[in-house]
Amino acid sequence: MKLLIKINLYLIRLFIRLLMKVKIIILLLAITAANAQNIYQHSSNGEMVKHSRYSLSYIEDHEQAEWVYYTLNSNLTSDEVKRSNYFREDYSISTGSAKPNDYKNSGYDRGHLAPAGDMKSSQTAMSESFLMSNISPQNPSFNRGRWKKLETLVRSWSQKTELHIITGGILAETISKIGINGVSVPKYFYKIVYSPKEAKMIGFVMPNSKISLGLTNYLKSVDEIEILTGIDFFFDIEDSLENKLEAKYEIIDWDF
Repeated sequence: MKLLIKINLYLIRLFIRLLMKVKIIILLLAITAANAQNIYQHSSNGEMVKHSRYSLSYIEDHEQAEWVYYTLNSNLTSDEVKRSNYFREDYSISTGSAKPNDYKNSGYDRGHLAPAGDMKSSQTAMSESFLMSNISPQNPSFNRGRWKKLETLVRSWSQKTELHIITGGILAETISKIGINGVSVPKYFYKIVYSPKEAKMIGFVMPNSKISLGLTNYLKSVDEIEILTGIDFFFDIEDSLENKLEAKYEIIDWDF
């Protein structure tokens, strides 16, 4: 009887130790996910909002984000969380975000800035990618064509090294407004990809229209994108490194 009691007590202690270890691991993962967007800072002309896997700067006059920022690596794309397709207003925006119906019969797709395909790490991340603060009007041929191809390419790069990604519409140049809330339709979209480990950076600026040329035709330095957007990206990187990385890109450094 005493031996049985000792065995039971040992098993209970072992279970408690295992439980504590699991809690610590879950806590560390949660902290990592929560801080993923806080590693680098960017200037903001709008309202800053943080979600579980991405952060953004929301511009009320255009009813969309001027930039969305998130990190991506092989661990964050390994899960197969299903696409939710639940577009909805983002109540984190103090002035109210655009609404799904703003896009109805507009001829434009509800285009993701942080792609749903990059948000498969959790149901929460996937769901939040469909908040309207992460959406911008995109020509269907653009959204489902070369832009999608670029998103897939960047996702493949993230399998080799962690990337920091910033994307948005160039709101200084818009085509029109749609919906009752007046959502601006950007004439161009940009994407910036930074690999801290490999100390390399590259940018793209693409017209919001059907594109037939290859992706390398739309390459830009980050300095050029900063001029177009009026945003200072990665301003907390050490100055000499920031200046070097943002001034130019090397195609040979990236696997096209």
